[in-house]
Amino acid sequence: MAFLSDALHQTDAGAQPYRWTDRAVAEHVDRECDPSAIDGLDIPLLFAYDILMATACVTGASRGVGRGVAAELAANGFKVFATGRSIDSADLPASVKRIRCDHTRDEDTAAAFRQVEDAGDGLDVLVNSAWGGYERMVEDGAFTWAAPFWRQPAHRWSSMMDAGVRAAFFASAHAARIMITQRRGLIANISYWAAQRHLGNTVYGIAKAATDKMTFDMAHELREHGVSAISLYPGLVRTESVLAAAQGGWLDLYNSESPEFIGKVVAALYNDPGLIERSGTVAVVAQLARDLNVVDTGGKQPIPLTLEALANWK
Repeated sequence: MAFLSDALHQTDAGAQPYRWTDRAVAEHVDRECDPSAIDGLDIPLLFAYDILMATACVTGASRGVGRGVAAELAANGFKVFATGRSIDSADLPASVKRIRCDHTRDEDTAAAFRQVEDAGDGLDVLVNSAWGGYERMVEDGAFTWAAPFWRQPAHRWSSMMDAGVRAAFFASAHAARIMITQRRGLIANISYWAAQRHLGNTVYGIAKAATDKMTFDMAHELREHGVSAISLYPGLVRTESVLAAAQGGWLDLYNSESPEFIGKVVAALYNDPGLIERSGTVAVVAQLARDLNVVDTGGKQPIPLTLEALANWK
């Protein structure tokens, strides 16, 4: 019964991410009955009797946004699998299951999701954060990241399109095969405003526009299976590299976001009763946080970054 399978999506944003199991449904409620049949049921007892923690997989979780998302989802009660090339040395809670994985290698990605599937708990959330686009921004003393497309090094295409877009596509394909059998799930792709205007460099814009189109089309194909896909636009995130730049006086962190902030929003989004209506859309993380009553660490409420606010950015 869909109303039971989706019961956890009707809880408050701060609720624990549990899900009903088939055995709990079958042993307590006839699948063909009306939802009113659970009116007299001892719901806390049912939950204690046969529930599973919701399961999440976060790619690119060795550092940066991915690490923050994985850590925060674990703090919110998810069973978390975290992947990355250097995941063994990542600063993550002990409860997080680390899977060493280079998502540019299809065999690595397949092996990672076999581990997720073999765990037997299904998969409820995938956050695609694997991305190599901010590596080697300075070469031979020159800041090549913002160079025009005819001066861009070939590795930038690979680091953004292969380690970013392609990696997200194949991770999502593996995740979808698990999720559609459950008739539930959320795929969150990390994107940015570069999809909608020139920011940084041409390859960056291509990669983010491809991510948003991928999200839209995945959502279209997943909708009949009860699975959602959404693109998330973070603001200025206090990753390791951003903090280093701020120490050098290059960045103002006044309206920045913690790496955990996106994880808080994803946890709330998973529990949002209107999740399926959001599927296929682009959402600014800070605005979504306001909609879902989520605050950043220390109670801070970052100001949502808008396209108009980026008018003077290059």
